[in-house]
Amino acid sequence: MNQEPQAVTYAREKAGLTKRALARIVGISEQLMNEIESGWRSATPAVLPRIAEALNCPVVFLERKRD
Repeated sequence: MNQEPQAVTYAREKAGLTKRALARIVGISEQLMNEIESGWRSATPAVLPRIAEALNCPVVFLERKRD
């Protein structure tokens, strides 16, 4: 899955969570969370729904928009 890094950051900040807190909730490392938000790595199909659930938003909000 290709997430939109800015959407992940926006949703995380709206939820009032730090990257560390979100990573802990989702069950991934803080380093991986940093890489997902910076766009260096994509969230896997298993991880993106967990991020969306933790942020209380639909997965589609976090997905990269298609041209």
